[in-house]
Amino acid sequence: MKLILEIVLSVLLHPIAMILMWVNLIARGDMATFKKVVWFVVSIVWGLGPILYVLVAEGSLW
Repeated sequence: MKLILEIVLSVLLHPIAMILMWVNLIARGDMATFKKVVWFVVSIVWGLGPILYVLVAEGSLW
């Protein structure tokens, strides 16, 4: 049950955080386009981290 809750939290909260980051990234005028693209790619990889940690590494969020 705990694993299912961790997966649900990761699947629901991380996409929301990524979308908020993308909105902030698009609105920033002080960054070059290349830096924005790099941060966009990093956010996708970074967003998968907690889900992979729970599923593959047998980790736990608490």
